[in-house]
Amino acid sequence: MGDTAKPTLDAVFIGHRGALVRLLSRMVGSAATAEDLAQEAYLKVRAAERDRPVEYPAPFLFQTARNLALDHLRRERRNAVIVTQDITAEGMEAVAAPLPSPETEAGDRQRLARMETALTALSERQRRILLLNRMEGLSHAQITERLDVSVSTVQKDLKTALLACLEVFARLDRGGRIDRE
Repeated sequence: MGDTAKPTLDAVFIGHRGALVRLLSRMVGSAATAEDLAQEAYLKVRAAERDRPVEYPAPFLFQTARNLALDHLRRERRNAVIVTQDITAEGMEAVAAPLPSPETEAGDRQRLARMETALTALSERQRRILLLNRMEGLSHAQITERLDVSVSTVQKDLKTALLACLEVFARLDRGGRIDRE
């Protein structure tokens, strides 16, 4: 007979913690909240185990975590509605938009200059494909129609353009220069 011992909840939680936190983070948009929800799910499953044995702890843990995330999102949505109902349109216009710090502005200008450098290194078609895909949100098929090129050309040029942009940012992060051809 083989060893068919059921893994303990602790072993399941430790083994699946990373995947659980990633799932929750995607759902709620916050790594810190995801960590809290994962811990809360573990505690709820642990409490449920006291009442009755949990036959499949991993799916039960994930479902409990998803339910907690959905409850969290509902609470946030409800709180947002309550807050916005108390604010008039005139009140919203009176609230000043937060200004970025000088450091943020400088960093944004530097990133924009890097992107311009990366874009100038691309061919015209690569640049158009990149901008159509990333800025206008067009699919490969839509770009194919618009530019009258094959899907494989769109895929190849988009990959080349993205890699070129990443390389420019990587070199500049290392303090190097980008020589224009």
